[in-house]
Amino acid sequence: MSDAAAVLDDLRSESEELDLLVAGLTASQWAGATPAEGWTVAHQVAHLSWTDEVALLSVTEPGRFGDEVAKAMVNPEGFVDQAADAVVAAYAPQALLTRWRTGREQLQDALRAAPAGTRFPWYGPPMSVASMATGRLMETWAHGQDVADALGVTRAPTARLRHVARIGVRARDYAFLVRGIQAPGEEFRVELEGPGGELIAYGPEEAAQRVTGPLHDFCLLVTQRAHRDDLAVRAEGAEAEVWLDIAQAFAGPAGPGRAPQQGSGE
Repeated sequence: MSDAAAVLDDLRSESEELDLLVAGLTASQWAGATPAEGWTVAHQVAHLSWTDEVALLSVTEPGRFGDEVAKAMVNPEGFVDQAADAVVAAYAPQALLTRWRTGREQLQDALRAAPAGTRFPWYGPPMSVASMATGRLMETWAHGQDVADALGVTRAPTARLRHVARIGVRARDYAFLVRGIQAPGEEFRVELEGPGGELIAYGPEEAAQRVTGPLHDFCLLVTQRAHRDDLAVRAEGAEAEVWLDIAQAFAGPAGPGRAPQQGSGE
């Protein structure tokens, strides 16, 4: 099995897990607030649906996708929220769920059919099949975490999180640059413990700048779903310390992150 096919299989599994979480929700639960300010459960699914659809445009109609990029440039700080609001306003919960299911399967089919080596335009650098699928998995997991938090559900970490961690590591320099900070000139060592106790490592073993901790916690950190004070992720070295304060696995402006919960009484 190719790397791209393996990631696409994991993306499907991640989507199905979230689908099971939302499929039986009541209308009031769909309208419930999530940790993302101003976003309900419906907004989270609407965002995934909309992003799958623009990804499908990128794969199948890159010219039309260019129109979406032009729209984003008009409102770079707010176009994502605007798109989610529009979908939520247009679809009742069950219709929204159907739209998401249909769109994600169409994207699966299109990515699996794409010729090897194809690269697709995106809001940042062009994406390969594997990188597009990995990005969709990261977003599905992260927005699924918002839904789970809103519903008070604890999800068991899976080996699929290695894809999220890989994006987080690869996006290290972007996290610095998007904040106007010079990116470090040396590689970091990142050592993470997977859900089965396996070691997942990036970077040279001899690196002076090091990050260690559970895979799940690192993924919560780089998707900004939890504050570093609430996570067991540790840094060695001044530049690694800075990174853990600003890490983000997503493109776009620096996110606001989440407030620490330790000592808050929550």
